[in-house]
Order: sequence, then C-alpha cells, then structure tokens
Amino acid sequence: MKQTSGAGAMDERSLRKLSADWPGVTAEIKWDDDLIFMVAGKMFCGLCVKGADKGKLAFKVEEERFLEFTDRPGIVPAPYMARSHWISMDDASVLPRAELQALVRRAYELVRGKLPKKLQRELADG
Repeated sequence: MKQTSGAGAMDERSLRKLSADWPGVTAEIKWDDDLIFMVAGKMFCGLCVKGADKGKLAFKVEEERFLEFTDRPGIVPAPYMARSHWISMDDASVLPRAELQALVRRAYELVRGKLPKKLQRELADG
C-alpha cells in the first residue's frame, strides 16, 4: 500500500525536531539500535534506528486507551513495555502524522506527569 502524504512515518530527524522545545527532553542510543527519548531520565518514546527492526516506533499511552490502540491494525503492545502501557508499530504511517505527533507529545506529558512535583514545576512549559 502506498504511503499517502501526511501519513505518520516518523524518523529520527522528525522526532528530534518534534521534541526539541519540550522541557527536559534528552535522547540517546540504548541497546545498540534504539534511539530513546526521555524526560528527566524516564523513557517516553523509542525509535529503532538500525538493524532488523529499523523504523519501529514505540511510546507510552494512557492505560485506558491501551486496548483501543492495540485493536487498531498495525499497532501492537510493545515488547517488554506493554505492562507499562506502551504501544509499538513496525510502520508509523499506520497513523496520520498529526495524530502520531499528538500521541508522542501525550507520551511525554504522561511521563512528565509522574515525576516529583518539584521537578514537574521546573519542567513546566514556558
């Protein structure tokens, strides 16, 4: 199936650009192949940047929406992270780009919201 314009495909560059202005965000390679985005050292999104799973994207979602997402074609519980309500997709273009960007932002907010209150205040959007 041909990818339509506006489809969700997220690569390293677009994820870095999307999260560049979010307070406290860092990104680093973990487990050799995965670019992990974190806030205050807590993971909220991961993108496989090399190897057999290159392009696979995973991120946290609300507990109450986890089953809703995993019922959608092309979205599965993220290996090792499903119990923390992470979803994964081999091809991020299964979601419209705007929805995907909003979901990654929501993943950031969910993780930031679990940080100690003082740290949350320090990381508040300007």
